[in-house]
Amino acid sequence: MARDISSNLGFPPFRGAVRQIIIASGAIYVVILLLMAFAPGTGQTVLAFGTLDPTHIRQGWLWQLVTYAFMYVDPLDFVLSLLGVYFLGWAVEDRVGSARFYGLFFGSIVLSGLAGCALSLTRVVAQGPAYGSGAAANAILMVFYMFNRGAPIMLFPLPIQIPVKWIVVFIAAIETAYLLLNHFALLYFIQLLGLGAGYIWYLAFFTRPSSRRASKPSDGLRNAYHRWKRRRAARKFEVYMRKHDRKVTFDEHGNYVPPEEDQGGKKNGGSKSGWVN
Repeated sequence: MARDISSNLGFPPFRGAVRQIIIASGAIYVVILLLMAFAPGTGQTVLAFGTLDPTHIRQGWLWQLVTYAFMYVDPLDFVLSLLGVYFLGWAVEDRVGSARFYGLFFGSIVLSGLAGCALSLTRVVAQGPAYGSGAAANAILMVFYMFNRGAPIMLFPLPIQIPVKWIVVFIAAIETAYLLLNHFALLYFIQLLGLGAGYIWYLAFFTRPSSRRASKPSDGLRNAYHRWKRRRAARKFEVYMRKHDRKVTFDEHGNYVPPEEDQGGKKNGGSKSGWVN
C-alpha cells in the first residue's frame, strides 16, 4: 500500500466511493430523523419499506437486500457503522479501486442479507428485522486484515496501536456476545456474516488463478498427454529420418540429442537430455 497505515494520528482522506457512501447514508439518515420528528407515520412507513424483513423478502420485496444498509434510527449505530467504513474503507479502496470497493460494500450487504434470510427459515434463529451497514463495515475490516495481516492500526479513539488481527477477533467476539444476548436475532447474525462475506470477496478477487488451477486433477492429465505427444512426434521423426539415411536421436523426454552427445561426449555442461530443438 502506498501509505503508512500504522502511524496515522489524523483523519484518513475523505474521497472516492467511501465519500459517496457516507454522504448518501448521512442524507438518508437526516431524512429519516426529520420524518420521525415531524411525520412519524411516514417515517415508520419508510423504515418498514427499507428495513430487511425475511417475511417481506419471501413476498418479493427484494430491494430490502440493499436498502437495509441505509436504514438507521439509533444515532450511535449510525456513527459506529460509518466510522468503520470511513477509517478502513479508504485503505481498501486505495488497494482495489472504487469500482471494486462498491462491489465489496454492496456485495457483502446482499450476501449477508441472503444468508440471514436463509437462516430465518429455521423459525428459531435469525428472527426480527435487520438494518444498518454493519455487515459492510465488518466485510471491509476483514478485507483490510487480509491485505495487512501483520499491520498495527489505531482503534479510534484509543491512542494506541493494535494488531489488526486482534481487532477482527475483538469485533467477532462482541458481535457474538450481542447475538447471544439478543436470542440469535437476525441483526447480529448479519453483522457476523459480514466478516465471512468479506473473506469470500477477497478469495474471489485476490487469490491467484494459477494456484487454483494447479490443484485441478485435470492439469496432471493434460500435461501427461502433451508429454506423450512430444515423445510420439520424436519417434515418428526418427523413423522418417532413417528412411532418408539420416540418424537423429531423441531422449526419453522427446528432446533432441546432438550427435556429439549421442556418441558419449559431454558437451553443453554434461546435460543428459541435450539441447531442446
